[in-house]
Amino acid sequence: MTILKTYARLWADDLDRALPLLERLTGEQPHLRLTFEAVALAAIGDFLVVAGPVEERAKYAHASATAVVRDLDALQEILKAAGATLTTPATEGPTGRFLYARHADGAGVEYVEWNAELLGRLLAHTSEPPAE
Repeated sequence: MTILKTYARLWADDLDRALPLLERLTGEQPHLRLTFEAVALAAIGDFLVVAGPVEERAKYAHASATAVVRDLDALQEILKAAGATLTTPATEGPTGRFLYARHADGAGVEYVEWNAELLGRLLAHTSEPPAE
C-alpha cells in the first residue's frame, strides 16, 4: 500500500481569499476545487484548503492531513492490523471514497481513494508513474 499524495490541511474563512497567496507561494493553480456539504475545498500544491464558517470547518478538524491512496479496502486492513480505529467508515464522496481513521498513537487522518478521472489527473500532476 502506497500513499500517492499527502495534503496538509489549511483552514480558511473564505476560499477565494486564501488561494491567491497559496498560488503565489506554490507557483501552482488549484488542481482540485469542490464543495462538500457546507465547506469549500481546494487542493493546491501539498495543501488542502478547507474553507467555510468555523462551525462547519470544525466537523473536519479531527484530521490533520488528507492522504490519497490507490486502494481504500487494502488500507483498511493495514490500519486495523496496526490498531487504528475507523472513526468514519468508507463512504462515497464527490471525489471517490474516503474514510477517517485514528491511528493507535492518536493521529487523525482522512484517507481518500480518488475516482479514475481524478487519479489520472493526480498522477499527471505529481509525475508519478502508474502502478505496475
